[in-house]
Amino acid sequence: MIMERLGRFELRRSADAGVLKHAAVAIVVVEGEAPGEAAFLLTKRTPRLRAHGGQWALPGGRVDPGETLQQTALRELHEELGVLASVDDVLGTLDDYPTRSGYLIAPVVVWAPGVTVTPNPSEVAAAYRIGCAELFREGSPEIVAIEESDRPIIRLPLPVATVNAPTAAVLYQFREVALAGRDTRVDHFEQPVFAWR
Repeated sequence: MIMERLGRFELRRSADAGVLKHAAVAIVVVEGEAPGEAAFLLTKRTPRLRAHGGQWALPGGRVDPGETLQQTALRELHEELGVLASVDDVLGTLDDYPTRSGYLIAPVVVWAPGVTVTPNPSEVAAAYRIGCAELFREGSPEIVAIEESDRPIIRLPLPVATVNAPTAAVLYQFREVALAGRDTRVDHFEQPVFAWR
């Protein structure tokens, strides 16, 4: 069902990223705490990291020379969480999301139901399985105006924390497109000021 919905979705890729650096993140669909429940993997980055330390994130990082977006997402998933998945496990991708800190993020949806997660302590402080149903909480997403921008920020209240964009924007589009079958764009959502660096 997720693969079918992603396949129908008219994907938007930015033709010219300009000064933005290409990056990819993995939205990893796993089995939740309850049997038959779908979940996704969310990480809290270690505070020692140079960029975005301590923030909530999806496994991911910068695209290395010669890599595809899928290869980057899968490599980062393995490096950060010890999860080995292949391109055959990729269900599809979502729209590029440009960040204030200079990245163009491509979200890659990966099917890995029975995995064991082993966080890499040099990059990940903690990893969580969050039930996909949590993305449909009442009052979620929260759309908030800020003085510093004419665009509103988006954030998602989840059991472990309230998660901000870019992670919130990417997960909201995953909810809308992959889980609910609605064509929804998110690149107009802003990030909180602390994420601009």
